[in-house]
Amino acid sequence: MSATPWYLIAGALFVLMALANSTLRRLPLSSALLYLLVGIGIGPAGLGLLRLNPLADAGLIERLSEVAVIVSLFTSGLKLRAALRDPIWRIPLRLAFGAMLVTVALIAAVGSLGLGLSLGAAVLLGAILAPTDPVLAADVQVERPSDQDRLRFGLTGEAGLNDGTAFPMVMLGLGLLGLHELGPFGWRWLAVDVVWATLAGLGCGWLLGQLIGRLVVYLRRTHREAVGLDDFLALGLIGLAYAVAHLLHAYGFLAVFAAGLALRHIELTESPDDDPEATELDAAPGDGAELATNPARAPAVMAREVLGFNEPLERIGEVAMVVVLGSLLVPLLPALPPTTLWFIPLLLIVIRPVAVLICLSGSATGPVQRGLTAWFGIRGIGSIYYLMYALTHGVEGDLALQLTAITVATVTVSIIVHGISVTPLMRTYRRLEEARA
Repeated sequence: MSATPWYLIAGALFVLMALANSTLRRLPLSSALLYLLVGIGIGPAGLGLLRLNPLADAGLIERLSEVAVIVSLFTSGLKLRAALRDPIWRIPLRLAFGAMLVTVALIAAVGSLGLGLSLGAAVLLGAILAPTDPVLAADVQVERPSDQDRLRFGLTGEAGLNDGTAFPMVMLGLGLLGLHELGPFGWRWLAVDVVWATLAGLGCGWLLGQLIGRLVVYLRRTHREAVGLDDFLALGLIGLAYAVAHLLHAYGFLAVFAAGLALRHIELTESPDDDPEATELDAAPGDGAELATNPARAPAVMAREVLGFNEPLERIGEVAMVVVLGSLLVPLLPALPPTTLWFIPLLLIVIRPVAVLICLSGSATGPVQRGLTAWFGIRGIGSIYYLMYALTHGVEGDLALQLTAITVATVTVSIIVHGISVTPLMRTYRRLEEARA
């Protein structure tokens, strides 16, 4: 088939989104909703230009979703400008570890008792659907690096961390299905898949981000070298962090997030003052190499340029993956079990809120912030990745089809309901915060 239709569709879609971006911000719609419709339109149910079989093409979809997630995780790390000892970190940590584990447990219980899944399959389903999404959650993430709002900081940090912290539960589910070695009494899973892979992933990502970031700052300050091409710096650091983590048998998702966080931490600690707004202002675009090599402003310029490159790259990944999701949706509808009609609302309206409210109990968040955090548990590309990872690691047959149908339907519903509600809810939240200020 000629590539011309693809160029036409991609070009028209990107131009349309560029023209309609400001309009969408005012409407109860998200860009992901439009991408989803495009995917349905060019999929088997529409023009038939995109025909992917989630079982036969699991490897391809896994790679695509993997790239989209790691770019977004790096971006999420770069957005979080807070010292590691800042109490605000307690919120995303509670969500990424506590709420994620509670969510997996509740989904596993429902999957086993209500969906008729085996224990291993139920745990695997919980691990696939527990992570919130850094790709699709842009509208509820921090709006700028200096943003210290507890709701937005918590959701951004949660989405950045729990795409990695869910991995041990995926491995547990695969192990209970006989597809991964757990060791006697689960010792190997606990020692390797939980402790080592988590700590090594965070550690190697942080170390690489610190080493490379400080080297760049040193060269710019001292020798006026290594100026420009910050996009290559971003891509190189993402690739190195992810690859080194895999070589160490650690979680690459956590490594990439930690690398982005380390790069932002350099800017935070090396800034000439403690005023983030002043730092952002002084690092204004257009000052070129002179500002990039200024000893006082070099870290801020580096962080800003890397983030500026990553954000559009993140958007491109979002477009690609949601279009793929839309193309998969209609063909999978016949495979959806009737129980999905109550399972998805239960997940979004009961399980997620219960997990969040339990884990944020006694935190510094207010009632409105806890309520919105409970609602904005957006499922997305991370869930697609974990699903495809499971399919490429031995899950097959009826179970593979069932998990695929439930996951694709859940992510689709999440995109729709959260996409419709995000604009009015966040607008109301801003008004409430402004009134309190």
